Amino acid sequence: MKADERITHITRQTIRELLSDDDSSRGSAPAVVSHLSAGEEYLDLAHLEDGVRRAGGASALEGDMLPRKAVCKDTWAKILVHLPVPAVPRPVR
Repeated sequence: MKADERITHITRQTIRELLSDDDSSRGSAPAVVSHLSAGEEYLDLAHLEDGVRRAGGASALEGDMLPRKAVCKDTWAKILVHLPVPAVPRPVR
């Protein structure tokens, strides 16, 4: 495993561990997301090196996604601390 992959794996696991009991009870565990509205922020847990992403238009997405709206404000802030890149939302291309 390359160093970058190991960091991403550790970070992905850390993010899952940061989900609060409240987040888990709301069903916000990372899962397949079928779509996000324009401007919604999310993390692609398979590509954490991209940081926070912002959906453009009505985006159809697949994969291990964690939408910002799926977790409480405090949890999102804790997650951002662990990202391997600055938390500047980037639009989906």
